[in-house]
Amino acid sequence: MNKVNLITASGIGLLAVIVWILNSALYTVGEVEQVVVTQFGKPVGEPIETAGLQYKIPFIQQVNPIEKRVLEWDGNPSDMPTKDKLYISVDLFARWRITDPLQYFLRLRDERSAQSRLDDILGSETRNAIAKHELIEIIRTTKDRVPQRDELLSDAEKILNMGTLVPISKGRKVVENEIFHSAAEKVSVFGIELLDIRFKRINYNASVRPKIYDRMVSERRQIAERFLSEGHGEAARIRGNRERDLNKIQSEAYQQVEEIRGEADAIAARIYSAAYNQSAEAVKFYEFTRTMSAFPVIVNDGTTLILSTESDMFKYLKTSSSDQN
Repeated sequence: MNKVNLITASGIGLLAVIVWILNSALYTVGEVEQVVVTQFGKPVGEPIETAGLQYKIPFIQQVNPIEKRVLEWDGNPSDMPTKDKLYISVDLFARWRITDPLQYFLRLRDERSAQSRLDDILGSETRNAIAKHELIEIIRTTKDRVPQRDELLSDAEKILNMGTLVPISKGRKVVENEIFHSAAEKVSVFGIELLDIRFKRINYNASVRPKIYDRMVSERRQIAERFLSEGHGEAARIRGNRERDLNKIQSEAYQQVEEIRGEADAIAARIYSAAYNQSAEAVKFYEFTRTMSAFPVIVNDGTTLILSTESDMFKYLKTSSSDQN
């Protein structure tokens, strides 16, 4: 009985050892990875890029998985000067993948080292490209872009090219391509393929940003003052035209009134003349009433009146006194 138990235990132990050895010898390569097998820290054979079950020498050889998928690099914003001496903060990102796993493993070993090397290379190439171009070349993308111009601009302002864009010769896409081609050549020695890079954000340096904003506010204030001045000038012109038109209307109305009044006086005079010229007595009565109607106008309380003996007024006063006597 003891002999049977011993044989059973030995069989189980041997089976466990075999399973352990097989587990150490066999490994699986996933669809999204590639493997470099090392022996005492040195690569052995060619990298394994095909997914499936593989084997190695247990306890001696080690499996080093390497990512096969597209990886991302996202750099930290960095301040750098442009060709026109403006400090800007540039934030860049890139996409890359490992195309030569053996070279990658020998030169870099892991993804952390690769990211650090990409920081150095992409940061350096970005700084060089930014320093060779003016800010407008880094910001703008379209060369022949036509801006929308305010319809309120005068002809003189249009002649001064107000509202036009500064022409560019390259643009942001070309600058990105320059950085991409320069960096791709340098990272290829590490078994890395650089797929694409893009500017994520470009902003003014924090120290100069308030000055830029102040200048923008000043420019907008100047434009506002110009429009305000033009508005005041237009308002003064409208008020002047209104006063001129009003004076013209009043003058023409006064002329028409005087013409009508003159015509009315002429008609009244003709009527009076026709009425009072019917007889000698009517003429005398008209002269008498007109003379008498003049007295209330020229004589009031305390008026001293000196008349000639030959005047019509004295004649009627004298006649009136004689009739009373």
